[in-house]
Amino acid sequence: MNHIYKHAPISNGVKLFNEWIILLVLAVVLFLASCSGKAEPMALATAPILPVATVSTGEQETFVDYPAPLQGTTDVEIRPQVAGAIDRIYVNEGQLVSKGQLLFQISELPFRAQLNNAKASLQAVQAAVLNAQLEIDKLTPLVQSKVVSDFQLKTAKTTYQIALANVEQAKASVNSAQINLGYTQIKATSSGYIGRLPKKQGSLVSPSDPEALTQLSDVNQIYAYFSLSETDFINFNAKYSGNSVADRISHLPAVSLVLADQSLYPVKGKIDMINGQFDKTTGAITLRAVFANAKGVLRSGNTGKIRLGLSHDNTILVPQSATVEMQDKIFVFAVGKDNKVNKVAIAIDGKNGTDYLIKDGLKSGDQIVLSGLDKLQDGQLIQPEKKVEKVAQLISKK
Repeated sequence: MNHIYKHAPISNGVKLFNEWIILLVLAVVLFLASCSGKAEPMALATAPILPVATVSTGEQETFVDYPAPLQGTTDVEIRPQVAGAIDRIYVNEGQLVSKGQLLFQISELPFRAQLNNAKASLQAVQAAVLNAQLEIDKLTPLVQSKVVSDFQLKTAKTTYQIALANVEQAKASVNSAQINLGYTQIKATSSGYIGRLPKKQGSLVSPSDPEALTQLSDVNQIYAYFSLSETDFINFNAKYSGNSVADRISHLPAVSLVLADQSLYPVKGKIDMINGQFDKTTGAITLRAVFANAKGVLRSGNTGKIRLGLSHDNTILVPQSATVEMQDKIFVFAVGKDNKVNKVAIAIDGKNGTDYLIKDGLKSGDQIVLSGLDKLQDGQLIQPEKKVEKVAQLISKK
């Protein structure tokens, strides 16, 4: 009995230890089970919420801007053709004038005196003709009667021919004097706007003056000159083909003019000239577009940009803000069915404003992350923001 009593406490301790081990194992199993069940919800709860868009293909148009100085269809310097003092100025700076309108009056007194002198000389030589004719008439019967020699008659006839030549010369002098007198009235060679008037009434002017009296610009239509590089011109010809230059020009679409404040001129223009050769210095070829300017909004000397459009079929637009650039490559973060992102390289075919045209790397129906890319890693789980799924469709219709 004593032996039994000595070992009984030991048996009870082993039993308690075993029960404690079983309870510990059950607790660990339950803990692991609870942790595995909450792992996915916890990971999803910590995933960032990011805007996602579904891309789709469509017809897009890209634009390229080319700097273009603007000129009126007529830009001429108004200069005097005779020397003299300005008697009167009939126009103001910036005034719209019509063709043939009187602009300046140069003092005509010396030129009218020259005309009167030329007319007097003409009358004198005309009288000399009459006198030579009288001499011929007098000598003719005398020669026939052999009273005087034939030599005197021939001399009289020669004098008559010289008198006739002097008449023609005097007439030319009269015409020249009349032309010079007409030059004292300086008129508009075309309709347009008057420029600055550096000369004032009383100023002495001459044809050799380095500065013109003013400039006259006909801006009812405006010419915009722009240049294409050799590569751009090859692409231009490939896009707009034709049997000849005139044929190609006739099929060109209308172009837009971007003004200095980046606004669009409300009237479309038409390319009407392609230069015959490339500039050897710049390696570019010049084209000209003409714009109607009935309201006179544009003036000669303005600057702008010609905007050429190029259509792209079945292409995808992606905002530049939805891309990242690494090592000369451009990537987007595509969203898979498991909401994990995958960094995908894309090939760019051009730009449309702040959007990229995608040549390769995406297809219609793919989903991409629109923002928050700086904190994303390849394979990361996200929570797509469903309310922006239609953004790509709106972008593709821009």
